[in-house]
Amino acid sequence: MEYLKIIAFTHKHIDLKALGKLVICEQTLDDRLRNIQSELDVKEIFYIGTCNRVEFVFTSAHHLDKAYITRFLTVLNMGLPEEYMDKFVENVVVYEQGAAFNHLLRTSCSLESLVVGEKEILAQVRKAYEACRIAGFTADYMRMIMNRVVKTAKEVYTHTNISKNPVSVVSLAYRKLRDLKIVSNSRLLIIGAGETNKNIAQYLKKHKYSNFSIFNRTIENAEGLAKELNGTAYPLSELENFSGGFDVIITCTGATEPIITKEIYTKLLQGETGKKIIVDLAIPNDTAPEVVAEFPIHFIEVESLKEIARKNIQERYDELVNAEHIIEENIKDFELVLRQRKIEIAMSSVPQKIKEIKHTAINGVFAEEISGLDENSRLVLEKVMNYMEKKCISIPMVMAKEILVKNS
Repeated sequence: MEYLKIIAFTHKHIDLKALGKLVICEQTLDDRLRNIQSELDVKEIFYIGTCNRVEFVFTSAHHLDKAYITRFLTVLNMGLPEEYMDKFVENVVVYEQGAAFNHLLRTSCSLESLVVGEKEILAQVRKAYEACRIAGFTADYMRMIMNRVVKTAKEVYTHTNISKNPVSVVSLAYRKLRDLKIVSNSRLLIIGAGETNKNIAQYLKKHKYSNFSIFNRTIENAEGLAKELNGTAYPLSELENFSGGFDVIITCTGATEPIITKEIYTKLLQGETGKKIIVDLAIPNDTAPEVVAEFPIHFIEVESLKEIARKNIQERYDELVNAEHIIEENIKDFELVLRQRKIEIAMSSVPQKIKEIKHTAINGVFAEEISGLDENSRLVLEKVMNYMEKKCISIPMVMAKEILVKNS
């Protein structure tokens, strides 16, 4: 794990509104990561962006000092003002080698989450990795890392009670929404058809809410969620023209700029003056600050859920200890797996070399003697040679691994 690195910006050190400035939209992600690879000598990389963290997992020989972090952010070209650049450099957390692997495991097991025990983070990490794998940003090393990440997280969730009666950001948001005692025929306007909104919508449907209007950039995704909820789907571009009114807005998109601007919110009100509810679980927020400041609103956002989340961590302390034991064991096991993989790679040319020796023996060194054999003898010789070829390929590999295990 000599070259494994992680640059992490999280809710623990940076307020969520500032963190939103580091969120990369899907359309520009590939170009930004490609620039990082080419300009900073990074071989493999993937990006994790969730509601409370932005992290870059990569391999590099460079030490992660302040100069490197500054250059990393500069190459990302996020258009950060100087004061934000300084803030991020001062509050970044970096992990290298074994510490990086440990952090990635803890993150995927939700031990580093705002809400300990939520399983969504594993799905988010896997999805982030998969997107970068398909785009060609990762290779064999990250494949092995992710296989171990998934194995470890599954063990933690299976063999501890860390996710018993799971509490997630979504469920916390629903609890706060429920405390406001909204009536069952409330008009629910959902912006974004991603996993977060799907989850909170299922809570609402389960508790007999039924008046849903769903907006999404990709209309097919809006239609899919609308079908589940017996609601109506609209393209996001039609949001400002919506005239059906609302009581509750639930929004969570990947937009880097506010979607609910003062102008759009005023249109959505349709002249109504009563106090509305906005559940905004996006980072950065989908709701413009002036909307929250100037209108009568119950505003529920990720930042406001932190105190409840802290209590959740205290309640799950014993399970945290058990989870950390599982992580430690997996780290030890994986070090051996990595060394075995290095042997496999180092010996990957052995099969071809043995095939070449066999070919030279049959068609060169012993060609004349073999040509004098009858058909049955040649078949027997071929079987013997094939058997010897397989053994000569497998035995050195097995012996090398056995020696490695004995000496570890």
